[in-house]
Amino acid sequence: MTERMILLNVLVTGGAGFIGRWVVKKLLEDGQKVWILDNLSNGRTENIKEFEGHPNLAEFIEGDIKDVSTLEKLFGNRFDICYHLAASINVQDSIDDPRTTFENDTLGTFNILEQCKIHNTKIVFMSTCMVYDRAAEETGITEQHATKPASPYAGSKIAGENMVLSYWYAYKMPAVVIRPFNTYGPFQKASGEGGVVAIFIKRNLEKQVLNIYGDGTQTRDLLFVEDCADFVIKAGYSDKVNGEIVNAGLGKDISINDLAFLVTGDRNLIKHIPHIHPQSEIQKLLCNYDKAGRLMGWTPRITLAAGIKETEKWISASHEG
Repeated sequence: MTERMILLNVLVTGGAGFIGRWVVKKLLEDGQKVWILDNLSNGRTENIKEFEGHPNLAEFIEGDIKDVSTLEKLFGNRFDICYHLAASINVQDSIDDPRTTFENDTLGTFNILEQCKIHNTKIVFMSTCMVYDRAAEETGITEQHATKPASPYAGSKIAGENMVLSYWYAYKMPAVVIRPFNTYGPFQKASGEGGVVAIFIKRNLEKQVLNIYGDGTQTRDLLFVEDCADFVIKAGYSDKVNGEIVNAGLGKDISINDLAFLVTGDRNLIKHIPHIHPQSEIQKLLCNYDKAGRLMGWTPRITLAAGIKETEKWISASHEG
């Protein structure tokens, strides 16, 4: 989308995070007026530095979705859409400290919902493919596939999803739940648990061994971040997905073993180590995004090879840590 007849007031929670940053970028390119709310527990101001002074960036607020008074003041701007991306996203952290993840991902979402209800703001709730049960179907995981709260992170996200959809059914408040699969690309942290592509690339550039949890046969459907951001934004623009759960992914999966070899090209630089949370591992993640194509006209454009090249270029230039 390059132009709209009606310009929108839009809030992006978690807008200084990895995916949030790309969502903000595309919204600004679309000419929307954007507010960013982020407590910087995971997001970083350098992610959004290039948007400083942009005429359509209304405000960056360093604040927390658990702080109701901050939300009450912020929602006085009368948003048309709230892209709710703020969350605790680390599976192992949720296992070690379930309270923090629950308070951020479920109670924080409730606080956002209450403000959206008052102001009739559409909510786009960022969930995760980690809510799904293990799947072996070659056709990929559809939105009808069984869910399984195999970690407090997944449990908190499922609870958030159900609250979001309850506001659609109970109040007819516009709402959509989105479940992007494993997203990667420039601006993702190359440390910690989540960004396997970024971690592999950074370690390879530093001539370090690539560590794989478990036997490496587990597969991931890797979605390039610009395709993900395009999906997130379209879910806000489309009335057809109101009240729906919608997946997004590449539609192709790759084993972690093959991904590591794709990055390094040297099997001697790949090492298998014990899994830190095998009980929460999903063995096969393969997205079926037919619903997103049918309702939103969305389809991914960036191949895995092209996406890895872009990510490597960015990590090389930024020496990201």
